[in-house]
Amino acid sequence: MRVAGTFLRIVRFFRRPTVFDRTLVILLSVIPVIGTVALAMQGETALALGSALQAAGTPILLVRRSRPIYPVSVFTAIDAVFTLTTTSPLPAQLPTLIAFYSLGRYTSGRATAISFAATYALAAAATEVAKPGMYFWVPLLFVFGLLVGWGQLIRLRAELRERATREAADAAVRAERRRIARELHDVVAHHITVINALVGGARATLPPEQEVTREALESAEQTARQAMTEMRRLLDVLRADGNEGPDAATGVGAARLPALIKEARAAGLPAGLTVTGEPVELPAAVDHAVYRIVQEALTNTRKHAVGARASVRLTYEPDAVEVEVLDDGVAKDGGAPGFGLGGMAERVALCGGRLTTGPRPEGGFRVHARIPLENA
Repeated sequence: MRVAGTFLRIVRFFRRPTVFDRTLVILLSVIPVIGTVALAMQGETALALGSALQAAGTPILLVRRSRPIYPVSVFTAIDAVFTLTTTSPLPAQLPTLIAFYSLGRYTSGRATAISFAATYALAAAATEVAKPGMYFWVPLLFVFGLLVGWGQLIRLRAELRERATREAADAAVRAERRRIARELHDVVAHHITVINALVGGARATLPPEQEVTREALESAEQTARQAMTEMRRLLDVLRADGNEGPDAATGVGAARLPALIKEARAAGLPAGLTVTGEPVELPAAVDHAVYRIVQEALTNTRKHAVGARASVRLTYEPDAVEVEVLDDGVAKDGGAPGFGLGGMAERVALCGGRLTTGPRPEGGFRVHARIPLENA
């Protein structure tokens, strides 16, 4: 076990990018240096020069991750000189292969395509000039293209893993925020409501002459209502997903419903809006909940109903606001259930309201929410 642990620590050490690249450069430099000395001693001046160029260019691999275009350009030029001055049949030396792989692994898009085309053209031209009619540029295209494609595939897989990890982390954060919101509501809202009711009851039973006590209880009752309002706004912020933008909690409301209906029509869903009662300024949490309920209901209609038309009714009452979304579509078969209805229920519950959803007897679907106002 101790030997295995030591081996794993060594492997992890050499897997560090900086350590790995430095070790690679050292190993790739030793062979050309030895080869240069041996060839020079044998009188092979041209081959010794090519080997010396390889040794001199190897340190450029240290930047193959940060600037991958530099190594592939340098080694392609070295191999082109090597091919034109010697009898080597192919200019694809090991450092060149590593450089082409690094080009695909650490670049993307237009930079990869342009760099590959330019370096390959240089290598192909050198082989054709040195060995005319031998068509060595054909296997070069296959080898270089395979290495660049392999690097691109590994880069894509790494990006997908990173994106999946990031999305999982974001989902965990959103879930924790919703859990905190639910616990705050369950623990705090109940007690504040009880305190408010007790204070109101005590105030109602006071004799008329105890005006100072009455004013103190009225102030306590008002403070409790204000605390409940602020808490609900805080809970709405906690529950807001990060991808809804900086105005997730207060940036949308009933005033934007006409624009939302217009967007639904533009998306292919016939929809209408009816407003009854005298519009009043709604608390931020209620205002936001009304908008999101309509938005989610229209989204569900577009996703899960065939040939549907939708109607939205917003009713202002003295002590409450009601929102109803009806559609007459036929439900699609095999649709995967989502979280829209659950999100609606959470929003309405946090505002102290009631939500009812379900199929209509005459066909279609109904979403209805009634939310009491704070000044009821």
